[in-house]
Amino acid sequence: MRFDLVDLQLFMAVADARTITAGAHRANLALASASARIRGLETALGVALLKRGRRGVELTAAGESLLGHARIIIHDVEAMRGDLAAYASGTKASVHLLANTAGLSEHLPKALAAFLREHPDINVDIEERESADIAAAIATGAADLGFAAEHALPDRVERFSFSEDRLTLVAPRRSAWAGRRQIDFQELADQDFVGLTNSTALQVHIARHAARLGMRLRFRARLRDFDAICRMVAADVGVAVVPEAAARRCAGSMPITVIRIRDAWANRRLAICARHFNALPRPAKLLVAHLRKAAM
Repeated sequence: MRFDLVDLQLFMAVADARTITAGAHRANLALASASARIRGLETALGVALLKRGRRGVELTAAGESLLGHARIIIHDVEAMRGDLAAYASGTKASVHLLANTAGLSEHLPKALAAFLREHPDINVDIEERESADIAAAIATGAADLGFAAEHALPDRVERFSFSEDRLTLVAPRRSAWAGRRQIDFQELADQDFVGLTNSTALQVHIARHAARLGMRLRFRARLRDFDAICRMVAADVGVAVVPEAAARRCAGSMPITVIRIRDAWANRRLAICARHFNALPRPAKLLVAHLRKAAM
């Protein structure tokens, strides 16, 4: 049985893309070469790995098994590279971190800045993703480290709580809600809203609970930035549901009022997560240790 890391990386690319053509492109291989390598894998293993069809390929049971092993092998190789990179002359180690919108904009910057000051030999490459996507990437081994809403994480993913992410209502300072300290979300059924785009995990979270209350929220505008949302609220376009940290920060410079939502679903916990913390590359382990200390 003879195959190399290029074969495994190609197979992972094909499995993710569901076509050999797209997989070959992701692996920077010519289609003919990629097809030959896949056939070579099947010959070496003595089993079909793919079901080929007009619209692409599907993994066989053996293919699913190989994919799991391939992710572990490539992960271990990347971990080895990460551990050794710190010893290479003039080379900085790098940690790839997936983070959701609330974590990236409100909860992580201070802790990451302190870590980078303490570890000038380590870079952190942060990629913004939705919590559900982060959970899937961590669970399948496609990413090492994530920062996501805890409710989105499957049981098999290791995690530790980093901070609370209470959701609050933001309303214009001169609105009828201005004197309120707390509110039940159902009281807002007839209000105009300013919110996040439909694709964000936080917006899905809000919409799901609104639906359970029989509410269909009416949005005047949808944006991807909490500051922009609060500016719209200050201009009396509507009310909004945003993380408390963002609401308090914006309230310092905008004519808005912050009201706590009493519903239980409005209190979320954000977590640092990994498939296995002990299996992370050394630079990632250092970041995890730092974030554990920085957690509330």
